[in-house]
Amino acid sequence: MNVNAMCVNAGGRVKEDVRQARDAQVMRDVLDGRRGGLAALAPFAGPAVVVSVAYIDPGNFATNIQAGARYGYALLWVVVLANLVAMLFQALSARVGIVTGCNLAQLCRLHLPRPLVWVMWVVSELAAMATDLAEFLGGAIGLSLLFHMPLLAGMVITGVVTYLLLLLEGRGARRLELTIGALVGVVGLSYLAELFIAPVDWAAVGLHVFKPDLPDGMAVALAVGIIGATVMPHALFLHSGLTERRARPVNDPERQRIIRVSNIEVVLALAVAGLINIAMVIMAAGAFHGGHPDVAKIETAYQTLVPLLGGAAATIFLVSLVASGFSSSVVGTMAGQMIMQGFVDVRIPLWLRRAVTMVPSFVVVAAGVDATRALVLSQVALSIALPFPMAALVGFAARRRIMGAFTIGPLVTTLAATAALVVLGLNAVLLLDAFGAVSL
Repeated sequence: MNVNAMCVNAGGRVKEDVRQARDAQVMRDVLDGRRGGLAALAPFAGPAVVVSVAYIDPGNFATNIQAGARYGYALLWVVVLANLVAMLFQALSARVGIVTGCNLAQLCRLHLPRPLVWVMWVVSELAAMATDLAEFLGGAIGLSLLFHMPLLAGMVITGVVTYLLLLLEGRGARRLELTIGALVGVVGLSYLAELFIAPVDWAAVGLHVFKPDLPDGMAVALAVGIIGATVMPHALFLHSGLTERRARPVNDPERQRIIRVSNIEVVLALAVAGLINIAMVIMAAGAFHGGHPDVAKIETAYQTLVPLLGGAAATIFLVSLVASGFSSSVVGTMAGQMIMQGFVDVRIPLWLRRAVTMVPSFVVVAAGVDATRALVLSQVALSIALPFPMAALVGFAARRRIMGAFTIGPLVTTLAATAALVVLGLNAVLLLDAFGAVSL
């Protein structure tokens, strides 16, 4: 089949250390059929773990806390549905990267009209900055509350720490992936601990995971927010790029094996992210729903947790928020770098990319804008940008000239197109509500 080989070497290659060389040999042994078993597939893992951070970023904290505090367990089914949509689109993103050897931004540059490419680049860059705004502020808010420091000081520390984490990529992508995986683990373990502290009605949890329920108009608005902000533009761009440089298949059977492994990783990584989101809603329901249903801000949630569940629960909550902010900010910067490199074939120094994406956060805080409100507004910006990568991804995955034997079939195409229309429709409702055109 015709693979876009011109994309394979884009961006240069990091000099492999001993671990990378060993992983590369294991990959080759697996692809050649000389090695099998789950342990042998471990070197292929990593991309889905990295992008799963997008689904447990500080924006999710705010939405899930509000959903649990106001409606208890009633909106758990929405979280499950949103996670299934995320699995579908991240699997498609990985598939495109594996088959073509290009990331999504590069495919747009190669196959779409030049004026549209420039528009998509500008919109995608703005979306990456909006994403980083939410993630950067989330980490800063967590540090500010945890160590009782000014928000601006928390922002400076967040900026320094995320830059240091990004430097790990220069020493091998594997090290950065393992670090991000560890931070995801911190978030997951934190919420596991919270479930042992907060009172939980497990029978109600089991019921509402599967039972659709929208008690009122505000519940509809929250459901729209949860589903409508499910698929992040930067996650679609990044996943395709991480998979295309993970391994170099030379024929269709090898591509098929890598796709199979990738699909397993997507399901496992996003299942963990989904469980963390479910745990957030459960914790908020158990802690706030009975007596504090109006809790909506991260700061208020922390302050309310102290007298309700004790200082340990509140501290665990902030630790998970800081870990989420650090990891998601790193991933957002990586995505921004890949977007620029893919659309316009330009790579800027990492420190400059980090500095540019930090500027909006400092401007927002210096202007006195409420941090949680800024998180909400950043989601509006993402809603505007989302149609471009979603439509491009489904279009490329369904085009035989690009995907060859790996073109998605009619059933998957229909599911993806339907899910895309639903998500985009919900994002349109979010935008109309944000600008006062409708009232939910």
